[in-house]
Amino acid sequence: MAGDVSHPLSDSIYMKLEELSGRLKDAGYQPDTNYVLHDVEDEHKEAILSRHSERLAIAFGLIATPPGIPIQIVKNLRVCGDCHTVIKLISKIEGRQIVVRDSNRFHHFKGGLCS
Repeated sequence: MAGDVSHPLSDSIYMKLEELSGRLKDAGYQPDTNYVLHDVEDEHKEAILSRHSERLAIAFGLIATPPGIPIQIVKNLRVCGDCHTVIKLISKIEGRQIVVRDSNRFHHFKGGLCS
């Protein structure tokens, strides 16, 4: 769940998110805050985006599985456009295949692309 800290590895998960955030920005990522529907400051919008449930799940997958193992995620809502961009970049940066099943389709991310 987005923003959840009840998981026993939540500290490690959020540390991985912070690490990924820096690596994403180094790779040229610019958050698209248009996907945040709350009326808050831009800095807070970036924080909201960075804690979307699929990003938490990917961070957990990266710390809980050996390198190179595909990560599979299922969610009941659609992936927002910003997360779609981020997951493409993470698949390239981490060298992982990431499969996300959202409410509409399967997204297969590999090498910075989504099929």
